[in-house]
Amino acid sequence: MKGVYMFLADGFEEVEALAPYDILTRGGIKVKTVGLNEDPFVTSSHKVPVIANMTFKEFLQTADLEGGETCDFMIFPGGMPGSKNLAECKPLMELLRRHYDNGGSVAAICAAPAVVLASNLPEELLKGVTMTCYDGFEDTLAKHGVDYTDEGVFASNDIITARGAGWGIEFGLKILAHIKDQEAADAVAKQIML
Repeated sequence: MKGVYMFLADGFEEVEALAPYDILTRGGIKVKTVGLNEDPFVTSSHKVPVIANMTFKEFLQTADLEGGETCDFMIFPGGMPGSKNLAECKPLMELLRRHYDNGGSVAAICAAPAVVLASNLPEELLKGVTMTCYDGFEDTLAKHGVDYTDEGVFASNDIITARGAGWGIEFGLKILAHIKDQEAADAVAKQIML
């Protein structure tokens, strides 16, 4: 899959979606949000309505789903039941597996590293991978053979994970550095006075 896409399901945590979206956009990355509902409206875990750039059906019809490089990303915000709703979308999880297996990168924050990534990527692809996640989801990582770290944001084998909303900006900066370089991430950090 070519490009950078953020997937939104009802119940997503808005800071975990909008903070990295903002950082990436400031860094010159064209991020497209994809809502899993029939229409583009997605409701956050705090009942904030957001309009996605496209529905999942539109995404499947327009995105280049073949191939992929490490600069191509699938991004999964956390929140509950948002993470669970993402994981229950079987076509999305099949695409996740294919995308990562073909050399694309993935990023997830909060519950999503455990509920979306570790629970749906094959264990052979997770061998040697380290992730972080929201407190209480560590056992799910371990169950699927993933090593856990309590760092706020962590990159391992083209997988970027973060613990929760408080790490949303750092999460976005880490993805930006992965797509472009650390200099680009540092420039955005300076721009927002970090």
